[in-house]
Amino acid sequence: MNQLYDDVKKVLIIDEMHLSIIPLLEREGFMVDYRPEIQRTEILELIPDYVGLLIRSKTPINRELLLRAKSLKFIGRAGAGLDKIDLEYLDQNNIKLFHAAEGNMDAVGEHAIGGLLALFNHINKADQEVRRGVWKREENRGEELKGKTVGIIGYGNMGSAFAKKLLGFEVNILAYDKYKSHFGNGVIKEVALEDIFAEADVLSLHVPLTEETNNLLTMDFLKCFKKPIYLINTARGEIVSFATLNQALDSGIIKGAVLDVLENEKFKTFSPEQQLEFDLLAKRENVIFSPHIAGWTFQSYERINQVLVQKIKEGLAKKVIS
Repeated sequence: MNQLYDDVKKVLIIDEMHLSIIPLLEREGFMVDYRPEIQRTEILELIPDYVGLLIRSKTPINRELLLRAKSLKFIGRAGAGLDKIDLEYLDQNNIKLFHAAEGNMDAVGEHAIGGLLALFNHINKADQEVRRGVWKREENRGEELKGKTVGIIGYGNMGSAFAKKLLGFEVNILAYDKYKSHFGNGVIKEVALEDIFAEADVLSLHVPLTEETNNLLTMDFLKCFKKPIYLINTARGEIVSFATLNQALDSGIIKGAVLDVLENEKFKTFSPEQQLEFDLLAKRENVIFSPHIAGWTFQSYERINQVLVQKIKEGLAKKVIS
């Protein structure tokens, strides 16, 4: 066994993951408790015994939980989003955080393009019509992606993967990232946000959920675009509300939308206003929904494990946890 540590240390997995994670971790000297069915009350009770915690998004990794995690040395996030984790506490207490955005970035890029092509070519609508024996060609005339300007906000793993997937479509790619620079390469143009406002035909969001990005797409923001746009959101639903989407669609600022995420993804907890606005969105033929599955492929499910364990291995390399 290729062990990183002098003795076996315990890792708790609290979310469902591809089962390859168990032998991958055991190979590095960990004792793995795979408990995807575990509830928060039991997590709080058991967490003091573990040096590692592997998660998706079952429960907030907040101060209440972390104060009980007396032995915790690292957290592994099987995915990209870190908005449910108390990052300040981890930093203050020298608890390492590893996440595996690289594991599903290709899936996200492909899904975003697939949704956009389906929207442009009325695939969902036309499919349903043909199944009913309705044959409408002119009413389903499509748009071509070639020649359009695609604006990307957020150029991390997901944004860059989406841009790479776009290269064969002969589009003009503009990318903006407030916290990153010098990533343009001639084909993918690094620009200011104002350039995306001025030129974009399509806007794709690839930013994390933070205080800064929560409700980023207000009507005032969207009114800055000089042309009507198609919107793709595979990032976080809280970036734009149902109400704003409906208003922008009604006004023609947004011509159509691909939504893999929603401001509230638990339908039973909708407020009356959210329910009303969602019902309006759901009636629109120029909106395509999917249930937060952009990065949810068979390949990414396993690849995330490989990326995550490799990061844990490198991040804790040859250091004995005591």
